[in-house]
Amino acid sequence: MSDPLPEARSSEPITVESLTTDLRDLGVTAGETVLVHGSLSALGWVCGGAPAVVDALQRVIGEDGTLVMPTHSPGNRDPTNMGHPPVPDAWYETIREEMPPYRPAVTPTQGMGAIAECFRSYPGVRRSAHPQHSFAAWGADAEFVTEEHPYDDSLGESSPLARLYELEGRILFLGTTHATNTSLHLAEYRADIDLEQTSHASAVVVDGEREWIEWADLDIDDGDFPDCGEAFERAHPDAFETGEVGVGDAKLLEQRPLVDFAVDWFEAMRE
Repeated sequence: MSDPLPEARSSEPITVESLTTDLRDLGVTAGETVLVHGSLSALGWVCGGAPAVVDALQRVIGEDGTLVMPTHSPGNRDPTNMGHPPVPDAWYETIREEMPPYRPAVTPTQGMGAIAECFRSYPGVRRSAHPQHSFAAWGADAEFVTEEHPYDDSLGESSPLARLYELEGRILFLGTTHATNTSLHLAEYRADIDLEQTSHASAVVVDGEREWIEWADLDIDDGDFPDCGEAFERAHPDAFETGEVGVGDAKLLEQRPLVDFAVDWFEAMRE
C-alpha cells in the first residue's frame, strides 16, 4: 500500500470508487485510449494499493477503450552500459552469458513504479517484445498497440508510441510530470535533429532458446523534457486538463498535438 498520508490531505482512505470518480471528473472517458504514467505514493493512502488504481482505470476506460503503460526493463542491457551502479569489468562476460532473457510474462519492470508493475501481469494485458522499452496494453486495441515493436526502433515510428499517436490517444499523469513523458521520445525520432546511433544488447528468447543479441538505435535524451512540456502547455492551454486523483496532482493531455509541438520545439531548441 501507499505510505501513510497526512490528515490535512485526506480524511478518508482512497478507494477504487473514489479513484473512479476522480478520473471521470478529470475527464477520462469510456472507450478512449490512454497512456498512463503513475506514481502510487503520490496518490495518498490507497486502499488496496496498485491493484485499486488499475481496477479504477479499467472501470473508467472500459473494454471498448485501451489502457497502456510503459513497462520498461532497462537492466537487461550490456554491462558496459550499466551505470547505476556500474559493475566490475571482470563481470562482463558472466553477465552476457547468464542474464535471464526478456520474457513478457515474467520480466519485471524497472523504474516504472508500482502501478505499471502491477498492471503488466493483469488478466488480458498484452506486453510488447522489446527487451528494454516494452509497453503493456489492455482493451480493444491492445494487440494493435503492442504487436510490433522492433529492437532498433524502440520509441519511434514502429513502436507502441506511434500506434498511440494513430489512435489519437491521450496521456494521463498520476502524480508524475513531463520529466517521465515517454511520448516526447517519439518526437525525438521524428525531429530533424542530430541524434547519433548507439549500440545496445540484451538477452532474449529466439526460437525457444536464450540468445544475447546486439542492435543499434538512436541515442535519445530526456533532459529537456520538462522544459518542452511546459512550453507546450503555455502554447496550448486548451489541450490539457488538470485536477486531483486521490491527493495527487493529475493531468490529462492529448498526445498528438504534444508530439507535433515537440518535433518543432526540439528542432528549434536543440543545437
